[in-house]
Amino acid sequence: MNLLDFQSDPEKTDICSVGELNHYIHDMLSSDHHLRKIWVRGEISNLTNHSSGHKYFTLKDSRSQLNCVMFRNKCRSLTFQPEVGMKLLAQGDIDVYEVRGSYQLVVTALRPDGIGELHIALEKLKKKLSAQGLFDAGHKKALPLFPRCVGVATSPTGAVLHDIINVTRRRFPVDILLSPTVVQGDNAVESIVNSIKRLNSMDIDVIILARGGGSLEDLWPFNSEQVARAIYDSRIPVVSAVGHETDFTVADLTADIRAPTPSAAAELVVPDRNEVMVRVDTARSHLISSITGLISHHDNHLLHLENRVDARRLVGTLNQHIQRVDELGTRLALTMDRELELQNKHLESCVGKLNAVSPLNTLKRGYTIVMHKGRVVRSVEDTKKGDALEMRVIDGKIYCKVTDAEEQI
Repeated sequence: MNLLDFQSDPEKTDICSVGELNHYIHDMLSSDHHLRKIWVRGEISNLTNHSSGHKYFTLKDSRSQLNCVMFRNKCRSLTFQPEVGMKLLAQGDIDVYEVRGSYQLVVTALRPDGIGELHIALEKLKKKLSAQGLFDAGHKKALPLFPRCVGVATSPTGAVLHDIINVTRRRFPVDILLSPTVVQGDNAVESIVNSIKRLNSMDIDVIILARGGGSLEDLWPFNSEQVARAIYDSRIPVVSAVGHETDFTVADLTADIRAPTPSAAAELVVPDRNEVMVRVDTARSHLISSITGLISHHDNHLLHLENRVDARRLVGTLNQHIQRVDELGTRLALTMDRELELQNKHLESCVGKLNAVSPLNTLKRGYTIVMHKGRVVRSVEDTKKGDALEMRVIDGKIYCKVTDAEEQI
C-alpha cells in the first residue's frame, strides 16, 4: 500500500481500514529522521503516574499541546520528580498510538527547563531525602586510617583520575582500582549507580566518587535520587568530590565525607607518608623515653630495697619474730589450760545435776520401777489381776504376776 492508493477513486481501488491508515501514518512518521530524538519545550500538565511505572502527561505552551508518554525503563533514569506546572525539556520520538489514531511524543529523557526549574527540583529532592534520613550524620562511616586499595568512580579519560593518582603516589603508596564511569549526559545516572555497586563487590577500603567542575546542568546526574541512594546503601565509605569547591550536590550531602575537589579527596583518603613518619618517630621517642624512665625508676627502687635489706638486720628481725612466736605459744598453752579447767568444772556441775534426777540413783536407794507392756505403772488402776509385770531394780529385772491389788486412800 502507498500514499497514491489513498488518493485514487474508491470505485477503482481497494478501501483501507482505519487501522491500516493509522499504521501507514505510523510508518511514515517513524521513517522521518527529523522527528527522531527531537527536543520539545513546554509546561507539564495532566500528569498520570501509572501503577505500571509509565508516565502519561501533556506538554503545552500558549498555543498548543502535545500528548507524551514516558515508559518505565526510561523513568528509572530520571534525576528529579516531574510535577504539574513544571517547565520541561523533553527529548523523544514522534509516534502514532494506532489504537486511538493520535500522535504523541515517546519521551526518552526529561530535564527541567532553565536554572530556576533546576533549583526548584533540586530543593524538593533535598527536602525529600533529608526527611528520609539520607543526610543524617549518624549514618556516616569513618574513613580507614591506612587504606590498602582505593576505588575510584570517574571518567577514565579526564584529568580527575590523573590528579587522584598523582596525589596518592606523592602521599602514600596505595592501590587504585578504577571503575570507568560516565559522569555527564543521559546515561550518567545509571553508570554512576552501577560503578558504586560494582566497587562494593570488590576488596577495597574506600570509594572516591569524582568529576571535574561544570554547570548545574553538567553536574545534574550527581543530584539524582538514584545516585544518592546508591551512596547511602554503600557498605564502603564514600568520599564525594564533584566539581569545584563552590559546587554542592546531593551526592555531597549523602556521602560519608565531602571533598571540595578530587585532589582534596585523595588527600583525605590517604595519609601523608612524611606526616606518618614524623608521628612514628615522635611515638618511638616517647616510647623509648617512657621505657627508660620506667627502668630507671625500678633500678632506684631495687637499690633502695637493697640498702634496707641488711644481713645482720635481717637476722635480728628474724630472731625478734622467733622470740615473739615462742612467747605467743606459751601464752596460748596457759590460756588453753585455764579454759579446759573451767570447762571440766562446768561439766562436773552438769553431771551432778543430772545424777540428782537420774532414775538409776533412785534405784540405788532401794526403789523399783514397775513396767507393764513397756509402760510405767503409776497406779493400781494401770493393772489388773493376772497381769505380767516387769520390775527393774539396780542390778536387773524381776518378773511377776498380779495376784491382788489394793488401793490406798
